[in-house]
Amino acid sequence: MRASLSRPQNLGDRGRPPLSPRGARPDPGSKTTGFALVREEEVLSPETGKTATTAHVLFLGELTHRGGAIRDRLTVRRACRRRRRSKLRHRAPRFDNRTKPEGWLAPSLQHRVDTTTAWVERFRKLAPVSGISQELVQFDLQKMEAPEISGAEYQQGTLAGYEVREYLLEKWGRVCAYCGKKNVPLEIDHIYPRSKGGSDRVANLTLSCRPCNRQKGNRDVAEFLKKKPEVRARILAKDKAPLRDVSAVNATRWALFRALQKTGLPVEQASGGRTKWNRSRFGLPKTHALDAACVGAVDRIEGGNRPVLSIKATGRGAYQRTRLDSFGFARGILTRKKAHFGFATGDLVRAVVTKGKKAGTWLGRVAVRRSGSFNIQTGSGVVQGISHKLCRLLQRADGYGYSLTTINRKEGAFLPGVNAEASNARKG
Repeated sequence: MRASLSRPQNLGDRGRPPLSPRGARPDPGSKTTGFALVREEEVLSPETGKTATTAHVLFLGELTHRGGAIRDRLTVRRACRRRRRSKLRHRAPRFDNRTKPEGWLAPSLQHRVDTTTAWVERFRKLAPVSGISQELVQFDLQKMEAPEISGAEYQQGTLAGYEVREYLLEKWGRVCAYCGKKNVPLEIDHIYPRSKGGSDRVANLTLSCRPCNRQKGNRDVAEFLKKKPEVRARILAKDKAPLRDVSAVNATRWALFRALQKTGLPVEQASGGRTKWNRSRFGLPKTHALDAACVGAVDRIEGGNRPVLSIKATGRGAYQRTRLDSFGFARGILTRKKAHFGFATGDLVRAVVTKGKKAGTWLGRVAVRRSGSFNIQTGSGVVQGISHKLCRLLQRADGYGYSLTTINRKEGAFLPGVNAEASNARKG
């Protein structure tokens, strides 16, 4: 006898078992945003009587934003406007007549919000997502620059210090600033020691391994590295590095939160410190995708070793049909049409060439020409001069490039796997 017949009270409206809740968990970043789609299961412990939440990972993904490319294109467009105002007929600047709406973000920042929200909507079409968990606060600039504002009461308990530690790990590349060792326990060190007037500001903090930290002691960095002037210059230069990436996350976090609320799903807020704490408890490597799985309240994670879908935002092309140089002057004219012979630049195609120097099977993104001779970007490079008659369309360009990678659990690094965007071509 089937179990479903013996317990009809657990069936849904259509005679099917009800689906367990799925949760979408984005981990916003300035350059890369991690995604995790998990199935949440609550288990009551008979010993303690408490409910523990287990997150079964169903999907892992990492979205690479193109904010830098958007910024560069806007810079070129601004240079083109200046050229027209100065070299051609006079055109009065119009930026004084334009007002920005409340909550306006720069296009490079708004792109991060839009793409993250778009992928959450995609998850909702593919799975019954019942809730969203967002890492709302990753870095607190005021408390990083001046931790003494709240004194010893700043993030007490099990999450104490995780915000500053995570920022320092990202800033210094997870290596010792003095000797460059990797994959060793790192400690927070004061560049200028507190005993000689140094502060607890994040600009005065760095990472060092235990031997270097003990050897440095309470000496000044200039005295400690007097025989290594190049290392000293590198540390002092990086110490003054701008907080550009941190500012981008902070500028978009509330806009993304409001955009996710418009989906109508409950949105859980979580801090970056809790994400770091969860990842440390579970012994998971540092990746954007696994960070997304650790967002929010979770007591256990299963299935975190599955492949990760790497998503790169490439855009859908440009309306601009004229190439410009760095000064905004025209240097070439593109074709008026974006599609030729049923193909558009960015489409995923497979071309089978049976003879000639380019014989083989080529898979990748295509760049079209009006002449019908296309270029295909494969994993081994660009293959030029492929006839459109030999190309077979696999996927229309949707503004993203895809590849599949696996995680090395020991090293925490990515290993190349099946690449759907550009596979290695096989000759013959």
